[in-house]
Amino acid sequence: MSGLTNILSYLYMYICLNDKVFKTLSEVVTAENVRAFVIGGWIRDAILEREHTEKDIDIVVLGNGIEVARKAAKRINPGIKVSVFKNFGTAMFRYNEYEIEFVGARKESYMRGSRKPFVENGTLKDDQERRDFTINAMAVSINKDTFGDFIDPFDGINDLKNNIIRTPLDPDRTFSDDPLRMMRAIRFAAQLNFSIEERTFKSIAENAERIKIVSKERIITELNKIIMCQRPSTGFLLLEKSGLLSIIFPELDNLKGVEKKEGKAHKDNFHHSIKVLDNISKYSDNIWLRWAALLHDIAKPATKKYSPESGWSFHGHEFLGSKMIPDIFRNLKLPLNDKMKYVQKLVDLHLRPIVLSQEEVTDSAVRRLLFEAGDDIDDLMALCEADITSKNEEKKTKHLENFKYVRKKLREIEEKDALRNFQPPVDGAEIIRTFGIKPGKEVGIIKNAIREAILDGIIGNNHAEARKLMIEKGKEIGLKPVRKPASN
Repeated sequence: MSGLTNILSYLYMYICLNDKVFKTLSEVVTAENVRAFVIGGWIRDAILEREHTEKDIDIVVLGNGIEVARKAAKRINPGIKVSVFKNFGTAMFRYNEYEIEFVGARKESYMRGSRKPFVENGTLKDDQERRDFTINAMAVSINKDTFGDFIDPFDGINDLKNNIIRTPLDPDRTFSDDPLRMMRAIRFAAQLNFSIEERTFKSIAENAERIKIVSKERIITELNKIIMCQRPSTGFLLLEKSGLLSIIFPELDNLKGVEKKEGKAHKDNFHHSIKVLDNISKYSDNIWLRWAALLHDIAKPATKKYSPESGWSFHGHEFLGSKMIPDIFRNLKLPLNDKMKYVQKLVDLHLRPIVLSQEEVTDSAVRRLLFEAGDDIDDLMALCEADITSKNEEKKTKHLENFKYVRKKLREIEEKDALRNFQPPVDGAEIIRTFGIKPGKEVGIIKNAIREAILDGIIGNNHAEARKLMIEKGKEIGLKPVRKPASN
């Protein structure tokens, strides 16, 4: 940003480029004789020349925002549906890729135990004062006679220029009124690579306990946005430093610290986990793969042991970690569905390729890994590579080279044996028909024998060899094939 004149010229041009929307809005508010302004994140991102990721445009009206929304929607397209939220005095409609929300200018006051404000009509300045941060309080007029006028009472433009997150009013009041703003401050710092102004951050630390009155659904929305940042560790370090992490995500906070005995120390698993998260974020925008990276070592505090001979160990942390995932997801209000099971699977399997890379890679071990990982094998391998955070470049290079060999073996075995999302060539129904038996343990014994023989490479993954083994195994456990009746 090379100066206010250039910024405003760019902003004016940006608004004009969205001619259909802003031209119509300008006509409506001018005809209705009300003052209206674009405000908030859309202005911020336009000045930063940043993609409008959230695709929302906030319009503050000095008057009835709901009525203006209805009239604007009718002018743009009579078929547009307007959603009205009377309790909040707001209305919203979708146009192309944007959500346009209208609100009457207001001022707010809060009871200490609630995030729900008492709202009354106010001026534009009142509305700007209630905004969370100075960079979100800038406004631009859309009335015809003042189109493009820039209103910035809290010098948000300079905070943007200096990469600073700061509250318009006293931060203690801002965060006490709406504690979710503490997480939003950290999220914006992570998203924009900004710093939180010293007094503002001190207030977050002092008011951290207030986050307890915020619903978990609102908290996880902000946490997910932090996870989806280009460098999520920035947000998690700020959450930890402010004291928020221990309140909203104690399991992750418990990973902190290094214990030392007899001169032997283990690594700080919190810093390791967020580094792995950063690594995987360079590879994928899959939020659930990022969650798996963050949680892959979550059970290390519960499995930590020390012995003079071998030092520190965390045996079984992958298994216990996978068992912890449902409770963590439930507590954080994350989905308890296939997304959770995907994270569980990756946490449970994340050591398997590492073990493979450190010993002779047998076909049998690769088959079993393919069988268990299925279509998630590529994500699992990416997680394992992201898990290499050693500062020893020689060691790091060696591990990555070993993983290349494991990937090669995975491709070879998959091409030969087609074990990804393995389905047995002989199913339970065929076993029941062949031996004339009812469903029971014998069916499980035979199916298990066929699967193990395929995974061990004793037979191929095909029906003929599997059926032959089925007959042999059936005889071993006292079953005889039923003769088919002769056809007439």
